[in-house]
Amino acid sequence: MNIILFGPPGAGKGTQADNIVKNFNLHKVSTGDLLREEINKKTPFGDEIKAKIDKGSLVSDELIVNLIVQILSNKKFYNKLVFDGYPRNLNQATNLDILLKKYNQKISCVLSLKVDKNVVVKRILGRQTCIKCGLIFNQYFKPSTKENHFCGNQFLEKRSDDNEKIILNRFQTYLDITLPIIKYYKKLNILHEINGEAEIEQIYKEISAIIASLET
Repeated sequence: MNIILFGPPGAGKGTQADNIVKNFNLHKVSTGDLLREEINKKTPFGDEIKAKIDKGSLVSDELIVNLIVQILSNKKFYNKLVFDGYPRNLNQATNLDILLKKYNQKISCVLSLKVDKNVVVKRILGRQTCIKCGLIFNQYFKPSTKENHFCGNQFLEKRSDDNEKIILNRFQTYLDITLPIIKYYKKLNILHEINGEAEIEQIYKEISAIIASLET
């Protein structure tokens, strides 16, 4: 099966996608991760991407499509994908439909995490990543302690785009551009809306029940 996971920045899409991948033997497709990999290469192309992301802007559809084709054409991932926050606009949604048909695949369900703007801001402003072990913490909701993090707080860093102005810009972009896609998939009768402000375990319990129902 192929699944699309939606939600505003800071909704916890990545966490839930990782849980789905682990328990249902699927492969996560996160355009954000793919783009950050390019940025880390420090090529002129990566610098251009970084400049756009730092302003809260979206990367061009053409680039994203090229990244998605590489995944869909890989037989190892055939009908085993979780799209984390993609597509981001109606053009990408229609392009994805075309590509899926080309590679004889389809979307089994679309999951949308609903989270209030104020909660999103607090989640992202408090987000910290350990550059040594890769674990993610939040100074408000899940702080790093000696019990859950052995590397030490000196390795904790914030992403460059985690500031309030950019967060609010990204949230508004989500409302303006991404929400129409929610309506698009709702008409196809494959959309499931989930309270993204619940506890992580409760959110995943609801998601896993939906996915399990698709397998029967």
